[in-house]
Amino acid sequence: MTGRRATGVELESRRVLGAQAAEQGLPLRALVDLYLSATWLSWSQLPGVGRASGMRQLRSVGEAVFRAVDGSIGALAEGYEAAQRLAIRQEEALRREFVEDLLHGRGDMGLLAERAERFGLRLAGGNVVAVAQAAVPFLPEDPAGRHLEAALLDRFHTRNVLLATKEGLLVCVAPAADDIPREFVRQLKAVLGTDADWRVGLGRAHPGPAGVVRSFEEARGALDLAARLGIDRRIARATDLLVFPVLLRDSAAITELVTAVLGPLRTARGGARPLLDTLATYFTCGGVATETARSLHIGVRTVGYRLERVRKLTGYRTEDALERYTLETAVLGARLLGWPDQEARPPVRP
Repeated sequence: MTGRRATGVELESRRVLGAQAAEQGLPLRALVDLYLSATWLSWSQLPGVGRASGMRQLRSVGEAVFRAVDGSIGALAEGYEAAQRLAIRQEEALRREFVEDLLHGRGDMGLLAERAERFGLRLAGGNVVAVAQAAVPFLPEDPAGRHLEAALLDRFHTRNVLLATKEGLLVCVAPAADDIPREFVRQLKAVLGTDADWRVGLGRAHPGPAGVVRSFEEARGALDLAARLGIDRRIARATDLLVFPVLLRDSAAITELVTAVLGPLRTARGGARPLLDTLATYFTCGGVATETARSLHIGVRTVGYRLERVRKLTGYRTEDALERYTLETAVLGARLLGWPDQEARPPVRP
């Protein structure tokens, strides 16, 4: 027993052993317990202990042993943790690559389904995608995503759910049969709060890997449409917005409709914006003038005056069912086009 400290080579050998233990899946607690047990079991057999002539020498031996054990266990744990961090980084890289391929439909679909099993996701059945968007973009290192995933796994006792970040969005892929999207929204509300600026787009359920791509695009498109249309709901469902892709399929027609029906509003005193906002709010309020006035913070007489100006300028009446439908469709088209702030031109599809 010399009392010397462990050399760098000796400590490095312990780091290697710690890394090997981590790769074999051995728990760190068991590894430390093994080293400590070996220390006290061999204590009486140590040469320095047997030759010690008094308490002072025995204390010196004990200090040297504990110093050596401390350094060895520290190196062991360091190697163990380094191997775990490397494994986590590799797993995260594989996960990010898988998410990219899954949401964009890249690669062989059969192999994609096999890779999904690694992350606890079954793609054979129908899946639905929910996409959360907030004022502050979601990042991979944000704790919100991990918190939400843990809450969902705890709530549904299944690993058949995937949470990931994508271009600042938080994406949730889950089976269509479960109520995971609703719980996703509930947990998001708990994490971000009700006052924060956030919204969730919800795609429709589709089967297979290609269905995930389609549901993701629908969810992202629902978010885009909700923003362009000024919809203030927390959840923008693709099923509720199916009419708008229909409108967007004929861009020239919707542009012509807006120009022909609402174009005359530009000649009004104050421009088209006040009249257009009144029309949009009037339709949202179910054609009730008092509700429209309350929402716009104006008088009921002002609402009536503006609706009459719309009738005189456009020739369309809100009292007639067909003419009202034409006006309402034109107002929706105007929101999609950003009219009248921008010149009417074919919109970009979401």
